[in-house]
Amino acid sequence: MVAIALGQMRRRPAAFVGLAVALFLAVATVTLFGSLFAADLAAPAAGRAAVDGPGLKVIAVAFGEIAVLVAFFVVVNALGFALRQQHRELALLRTVAATPVQARRLVRGQVVATAVLVAVPGCLVGAAAARRLLAELQRRGMAAPGVQVPGTPVPMVVALAAALAVGLAASALAARRISRIPPAAALTASSTEQGRTGAARLLAGIGALVGGGLLLRLAATRPAEQLDKAGQAALLGSLVLLVAIALAGPLAARVLAAVLGAPVRALAPGAGWLADANLRGYARRLSSAVVPVALLVGLSGTMVIMTHTAGAEAPGAATGVTSDTDVWLRQAELALLVCFAAVSTVNTLVAVTADRRREFALLRLVGATRAQLMRMLTAEAVLTAAVGVLLGAAVAGASSAAFSAAVTGSAVPAVPVAACRWIVLGAAALTVPGILATGVRAVRGPAAELVSGGRD
Repeated sequence: MVAIALGQMRRRPAAFVGLAVALFLAVATVTLFGSLFAADLAAPAAGRAAVDGPGLKVIAVAFGEIAVLVAFFVVVNALGFALRQQHRELALLRTVAATPVQARRLVRGQVVATAVLVAVPGCLVGAAAARRLLAELQRRGMAAPGVQVPGTPVPMVVALAAALAVGLAASALAARRISRIPPAAALTASSTEQGRTGAARLLAGIGALVGGGLLLRLAATRPAEQLDKAGQAALLGSLVLLVAIALAGPLAARVLAAVLGAPVRALAPGAGWLADANLRGYARRLSSAVVPVALLVGLSGTMVIMTHTAGAEAPGAATGVTSDTDVWLRQAELALLVCFAAVSTVNTLVAVTADRRREFALLRLVGATRAQLMRMLTAEAVLTAAVGVLLGAAVAGASSAAFSAAVTGSAVPAVPVAACRWIVLGAAALTVPGILATGVRAVRGPAAELVSGGRD
């Protein structure tokens, strides 16, 4: 199984690039904040007491927990897509007597191989980032001058163990469907897409939606002196709501695509109709594409609106949510989260589009030209960006409303229109050009050979 696992990774490297980058970011993030935590533990007590602000341990826990959760969210999404890319291969293995245990072992081997491959560079980047962040905190008076990142390998070991744990847990969930159904049914299912979201997944999505709502209620009811906790609860609630979107993504994406597809069909009767049919007919593929966009818009929008709301309510006040140092910390966290979301968005969209070579080749064989395919992809890209932005905006609106209720007593936050416009434009800039650039390459090559499987 090890040889087969590595062979599939060599045959489909594009399917594992996203997983590799996601695991790399996860390892680097855990190493970063774990190193800050270790630096605080190694610092003398007198030095920790003399520093103004929350301290390294609080920073590492408060800001690190969100970043780590986002990193793991990206890992799960990337792994699920990597397995969908090789669904047919796994089904074929089942038809030649591979057992469910062997199929799951193959997937675990791929996760372990990918994690080991990125472990060393991820740990090195995380350690370097920890030293850089510590220097910035010392320059701003939030860490004692003599504190240093210790040379212990414990944060790196913990980072690798955490990345392996989440990867193996995600692989167990993702490989469950292909390993439980009969071999013949698995092969048939590999060429089609389920028409509806499974009951277990839908129930999990509802549970995540309820959990996110409870976190937002907790944020909205925080007293004025606990605005930092309200901000953390609102941000964590937004992440849980995004998990709910990921779980119920095919259903939500199909509904939004149907609503938004009507004007597209009217404006472009040919390409618009085909794009709308593709998105609604392949809701799981659409969900894979829009979830990273929603993650980017939801998290960045939540943080930007929260910061602006707190600043508008208490201009010039040196409180925990409006001081210059805390604003800098939130900007640093926002940059990290945007990095995760942007990488996940680009990797997923490129891989999703590149995997459609045979589909494009079949359309060419029935008379579609490359120009018509590119017009279809343009309509799909616009619809994908619109669905992702709407889902992310809904999460950002709910989270920032809960925070605003704690800050101002009103559920109407102060919205920085210019910043939000840049977030939407950034999401569109990552989505539309990424799909089109990959599509240009995907429509090349001899159509008959691609349809017959001669090239991948």
